[in-house]
Amino acid sequence: MRIVRYSHDETIRYGIIDEKEVVELAGDPLFAGFDTTGKRIPVGEITLLAPSIPRSKIVCIGKNYRDHAAEMGGEAPTEPLLFLKPNTAVIGPNDAIVRPPQSERTDFEGELAVVIGRVAKNVPAESALDYVFGYTIGNDVTARDLQRSDGQWARAKGFDTFCPLGPAIETEFDLTGGARVVTRVNGEVRQDGPISDMVHSVPEIIAYASAAFTLLPGDVILTGTPAGIGAFDAGDVIEVEISGLGILRNPARNA
Repeated sequence: MRIVRYSHDETIRYGIIDEKEVVELAGDPLFAGFDTTGKRIPVGEITLLAPSIPRSKIVCIGKNYRDHAAEMGGEAPTEPLLFLKPNTAVIGPNDAIVRPPQSERTDFEGELAVVIGRVAKNVPAESALDYVFGYTIGNDVTARDLQRSDGQWARAKGFDTFCPLGPAIETEFDLTGGARVVTRVNGEVRQDGPISDMVHSVPEIIAYASAAFTLLPGDVILTGTPAGIGAFDAGDVIEVEISGLGILRNPARNA
């Protein structure tokens, strides 16, 4: 089931993609279930928005692919490396990533994103996937020079527009199906790695994070990025594709 959040006739709604139409949902499916209004809208008449705006937090995992850890000059951590992004960083498909004037190098990081569907605290890895609502695509945009100079990552990872999400939430995504994270800049492939290369799996990440803080419905977990990260400039178009989840496309501009 592919769930989208969209704008139509100056109203923001959730819906389910059914081929070339959107089946309108009543309320927020994360909190109100899957009741439909009976209304159908052609896909071409809607504007896709970020499929989820976390009411609480975005949990991110650093250096969760060994090849990426190596390109950053280190080894993958033995336990998940957690950091947070504010929910004000979230933008949707086709929204512009804004390069801040404080930074001279802004990087893309294509990632699998997990959307939490139930309150999760001290969840064992064996049952962690029961707490997942679905999966989408994320881009952990980073002001790389500020990440290095600050010594911690809150500012470098947390600027407005630094968390593109979308285009939809897939509730039946197969983590073992061989999906790959592919990132392109202006059509040129920069990243291409299988999600199976993650050091810490999605269940392990949920268990580890929920042991530290409660995960709430709508929280998003960015699971790490494969090798190939790099800078982008104003005027570039960044696309992150994961088979089964679609393509998240965002242009870039300067502030």
